[in-house]
Amino acid sequence: MSLTNVQKKQYRNIGHTLNPVVTVAGNGLTESVLTEIDRALEDHELIKVRYSVTDREARYELIEETSKVLKAQIVQTIGKVALFHRAAIEPNPKLSNLLR
Repeated sequence: MSLTNVQKKQYRNIGHTLNPVVTVAGNGLTESVLTEIDRALEDHELIKVRYSVTDREARYELIEETSKVLKAQIVQTIGKVALFHRAAIEPNPKLSNLLR
């Protein structure tokens, strides 16, 4: 299910105030990093991830790979930060960035 333009605009607006919850560094997408991103997506539904990779092409490949592996949608990328969305199975209103 892809996001509509209205949803993307709404999520970008919400994401503007968020801080990155995970940083992907030189080791790339390790199992522990993917597990942490997966946990954050399940809890918050909308998260920012910082990619500390200097090569632009490698960074975009990591962002795409993250999206595919975790079945999350890329809402926006600005520089080294990507905003991801994935609906939670059982959203928690206290944790979800979308339900607050």
